[in-house]
Order: sequence, then C-alpha cells, then structure tokens
Amino acid sequence: MIRPVPNLCPRHRSPRRVVRMPTVNQAPAVTPAGGYRTVFRIREFRAVFAAHLMSVLGVVIAEISLTVLVYRLTGSPLMSALTFALGFLPYALGGTLLAGIADRYPARRVLVGCDLVCAACAAVMVLPGTPVAGILVLRCAMAFVAPLFQGTRSASLGDVLGTGDAFVLGRSLLRMVAQSAQLIGFGLGGLLLTVLAPRGAIALTAAGFLGSALLLRFGTRARPARAGAGAPPMSVGAGLRAVLGDRRVRALTLLFWLPPLFVVVPEALLAPYADGIGAGTAALGLLMCAQPVGVIAGELWAGSALSPRTRSRIVVPLATVAPLPLLGYALRPGVAVLLGLLLLVGLAHAYTLGLDRMYVDAVPGELRGRAMTLLSTGLMTFQGVGMALAGLAAEFLPVHVVVTGAAALGTAVVALLFAELRSAGRPAGGSRDETGRPGK
Repeated sequence: MIRPVPNLCPRHRSPRRVVRMPTVNQAPAVTPAGGYRTVFRIREFRAVFAAHLMSVLGVVIAEISLTVLVYRLTGSPLMSALTFALGFLPYALGGTLLAGIADRYPARRVLVGCDLVCAACAAVMVLPGTPVAGILVLRCAMAFVAPLFQGTRSASLGDVLGTGDAFVLGRSLLRMVAQSAQLIGFGLGGLLLTVLAPRGAIALTAAGFLGSALLLRFGTRARPARAGAGAPPMSVGAGLRAVLGDRRVRALTLLFWLPPLFVVVPEALLAPYADGIGAGTAALGLLMCAQPVGVIAGELWAGSALSPRTRSRIVVPLATVAPLPLLGYALRPGVAVLLGLLLLVGLAHAYTLGLDRMYVDAVPGELRGRAMTLLSTGLMTFQGVGMALAGLAAEFLPVHVVVTGAAALGTAVVALLFAELRSAGRPAGGSRDETGRPGK
C-alpha cells in the first residue's frame, strides 16, 4: 500500500512561513529526462530496488507459507487466518512507537537492522521445535518493524535521488513492485509449496531478508542521521504533533490515508459479490487482479509519459473522480463490466505521483523519516479499517449498496480535503500551490 513535513508550529491559526533546516548530506535534486530509465542509472537506487524486490517476495512467500504451516499444525481455520492478520495488526503500534528512530539514527543502519531482525525471526520459524504461539509472536515482531523499515527507506530515497522528480519516480517504482507482488507473489508461493515444505519456503524468506540487508549494507552510502548529532529524542506525542501539527501537511497526509479506506471496499467484498452474481472462482481471481493491474498501468503512464508539471495538475481531478467508477455497482454489473470499473479505479491511482511531490516539498529533511513512517503506518491502518467497516456494513446491507455508498462518500471526502489544502495556503518556498490556486 505513499512523505515529509516542515518545521511545524503545532497550533497556529494562519499559514506561517516555514523555515527549513538544512538537510544532512542530501543528494542534489535530479530531474531525469529519461523517466524511469534514468533513475535506474543511479547505482545506489539499483541496490535499494533489488533489496526491495527481495524483501517483498520474502514477505509474500512467508504469508502463504505461514498460513499453511499453522493450519497443518493446528487444523484450525481461525488460527490460520490469524497468522495472516498478524501481518497487519501490529503495524499501527510499530509505526507510531518507532517512527522517531527513522531520523535519529543513520538510515543504512536502521534498514540493515530491520532486515536482520526479520531474517532472524524467519530463521527461528524454520526450526521444527518452534511452537505455534512462538510463530505468531515472531510474525508480530516482523510486522512491528515493517513500518519503520518502509518509512526509513522512503526517506532515504531523498538522499539517494534528491527530492525532485527522481524521488517521485523512485517511490513509484517501489510501489509498483509491491502491487506486482499481489499478482505474482502468491502464485509463486503456491508453486514453491508444491516442491517444498512450508518451513523450507520460510527459509527462503529468511534468505531474502538477509540478501536485502547485504545489498543495503554494501550497495548504499553511509550517511549521518537526518536529525543531526546530539538532537534530543522526541516523545511519541511530540513527534505526531511535529508531523501533523501543520495544516497543509495534515491535509496532504489525509489525502494519502483516507481515499484508500473507500477504494478497498470493493476488494474486501469481491467474494460475496461474485457469489451473488453467480461468478466462479476463476472470475473472482480475475477480478482480484483488476485493481493492481490498473494501479501499475496508471503509474507507468504517469511516470513515463507525463511531465512533472502535468502530474501535479492532474492530482485534483484524478483523485476526486477516482472512486466514481464504483458507482456502477448500483446497477449490479456482471463480470466483464465490473472488470472495467475496477481497472478504471486502479488507473486513477496515477495521481499519487503528483501527490508524492507535493508531500516531499512540504516536509523538511530532519523530519522526513518520521513523517514517512507515519504515512505508511496510516496507509496500512486505514486500509484495514476500510475492509473491516465494509464487512460490517455488508452484514446489514447488500454488497452493491455498500460499494456504491463508499464511492459517493469517498468522492465527497476527497473534495473536502482538497478544499482544506487550498485553504492551508502555499508550501514553504513561495512556489505556486499545486492545486492551482496561488498561495497566500
């Protein structure tokens, strides 16, 4: 399921000019004329990308392998489902409590440390004597450090690529890898389980995390902590206020968090909807792929065919209309039409590249790691909340009514958030507001 913030005044009533602190050892801004290809020419980014690919595949393989392993050990569908859910539940706690580490310690040290923790957890799961309770605790530990890793890696892209267009394209590539994992990762995991026992597949997960740690350790430069040597640690509350206390940053953060809450509703309810229209499991699998395929295609189009200025201009219209195709659920469409609607919703995700740039422009370097850790934490948490609320609503209302309502409500929420962003004024530095209105 994704940026940074200014030196913030927590309770100011009117927009104030933000004084940026100098970032530590930051790479010069790079504006790649060749789009994604130019980003790949940067050696450090290639290491980060390869490490991301290894760790994402490791996580996906671990999820399917652990579900199978726990089910075989207990015979309980509840315990098997709980194993999968534990990949999400500790996310909010870990992201909130650990966010400050992302800026207080050197990024490479934090990233390698997180990978080694996950590798060690997976290695212990492989041991035949590890009980089910131990497996669940280890799964929680892996999920607990995940938001810290993701936030630190996103923030470190500013050091590797600069905070210009290259940063946006680098973030886009990492997101596309995560989306692709939904399409091929579970299939790959299923194939592995035909030739390996679940513990053997989990051993590959441990190897993937270890490989990621080695790539990051030897493929990226050592840089000092963004917060600066001797900076006093922030409490959790102070850290949250620093990131979310500014009106503009808060609006941008909510623009990342809230739209997915509504867009995940059809995904959460695809199985009962498909059953209701008489679609088989093959059709259900095809429908599950529609949104991820649309997301990947939309990001590829925006990143390779559009200029940075155009990507900023399409943020407002594209984000606002993104949930609208789901209004088609009101007509209870069949598989073919539904496939097109879900694909359109995914394609509209192209607005995220422009939103990325707006966010990174709003966040100072010394808070970037904390801000991005909280950003990824909220994104995962709100998606989980959206799925849970969708399931609850579907207990009392028909599925097509729930999805239609989510689409209408989501559109209204996004429109209100953009109105709030306009009212918040221009970003630091005096540049024109990306929503089209000159800053105050």
